Amino acid sequence: MRLYEDTHTEFKSIYTDDIKKTVVAFANTDGGTIHIGRADDGSVVGVDNPDQTQLSLVDSIANAIRPDVTMFVSHSVQEVEGKPIVITQVQRGTARPYYLAAKGLRPAGVYLRQGSATINASEAAILKMIKESDGERFECARSLNQSLTFVTAQQEFQRRGIPLEEAQQRSLQLVTADGLYTNLALLLSDQCPFTIKAARFSGTDKYIFQDRAEFSGSLFAQLEQAYAYLEKHNQLGSRFSGLHRIDRRDYPDEALREALLNAAIHRDYSYHSSILISIFDDRMEIVSMGGLMPGLTQGDIMMGISLQRNENLASVFYCLQLVEAFGTGLPRINLAYKKAARKPEIHVSENAFKIVLPNQNTSYTSTTGEYLEISEPEANYHTSRTVQPTPLHHQRVLDYLSTHPTITRPQAERLLTVSQATAARLLARMTSEGSLQRLGQGRDTYYQLPR
Repeated sequence: MRLYEDTHTEFKSIYTDDIKKTVVAFANTDGGTIHIGRADDGSVVGVDNPDQTQLSLVDSIANAIRPDVTMFVSHSVQEVEGKPIVITQVQRGTARPYYLAAKGLRPAGVYLRQGSATINASEAAILKMIKESDGERFECARSLNQSLTFVTAQQEFQRRGIPLEEAQQRSLQLVTADGLYTNLALLLSDQCPFTIKAARFSGTDKYIFQDRAEFSGSLFAQLEQAYAYLEKHNQLGSRFSGLHRIDRRDYPDEALREALLNAAIHRDYSYHSSILISIFDDRMEIVSMGGLMPGLTQGDIMMGISLQRNENLASVFYCLQLVEAFGTGLPRINLAYKKAARKPEIHVSENAFKIVLPNQNTSYTSTTGEYLEISEPEANYHTSRTVQPTPLHHQRVLDYLSTHPTITRPQAERLLTVSQATAARLLARMTSEGSLQRLGQGRDTYYQLPR
């Protein structure tokens, strides 16, 4: 009976090094048989030295293909029409995708069988095989990029006095049993493809950019750079209590830190969208991909109940003492706002998570149309410092403007030794009466004498 090449059968008249591509294709698809000693039309030509051919096959397959596929390959010699041929049988492997070590875990090194042809696999096909073999968890799957460096990660581990040698990489799940880098290693490597994008806007919407930045590289580097960016835009607000000046940041440092770490540790990295940080006059929004884990509610996570989407990544951060304990991030953020008038907000969709941190030095007041600095809950603040504007206050503002071109609400507050609300009401009243002209908007609002 004459044989033909098909999805599971390949003919080779002589042994060539390209046979390893066919072995990879069969192991990645549904298995197959390679006949060495048959021409393309199926006719028997035989091999001159069957033993040497088998040795060459064994050596090539063992050294050139990753992961190890030898347990799924067997060789035999058969005599057909009086001529010896070498039969190599390849089973579908359990650690797909298999690839040529010289070309790496990418389309150029991964092959599939399609009909009687051996073809390069697409990146989508490679990812599908990885998911089928390694499971759904992104961090556990083998990285498509195996040419990784860890300069930043090494520095971070050294600062904590922890080595990052091969043994530690295995225990932290950065490499598989076959010595391949996982996606967790990809996140910590200098080649991490995910980024954090941050922007500062004027006002309360996204119409006017004041500043923007994108942070790349190792997740450690991104977090350091992003936190430095947030600190740069975390202004220091001041108020006076009697003769004492009290300073406070727009956002509690602890809340910024926890919100940023939470976004990085719990995001769904199967999406390639960046973490987005938006800073407005009255709030900061941090958005990351990945909704709540199945079975959790918003109430659960606010209570500190946690299911880890990226267990190994969280373990690395815990090992480096970058997080205190699992599930404490959101409760710590709320604790940082314990005495604030406005509290953090959580918004969750099926595929995204957003935390909104209020600016604790501003509060939008519709009657004046501007942002007022606040330091304590409204009731406590008014009982200690709020008074009604008087004609004396009115005259002192005019006297000030006789020697200064402009005045802002914080300047008026310090000049008159009154609360934010009192200063704002006075300036709003003087504007409505025509005594002042209001210019600018949001935190850039200022007043001058009418021209």
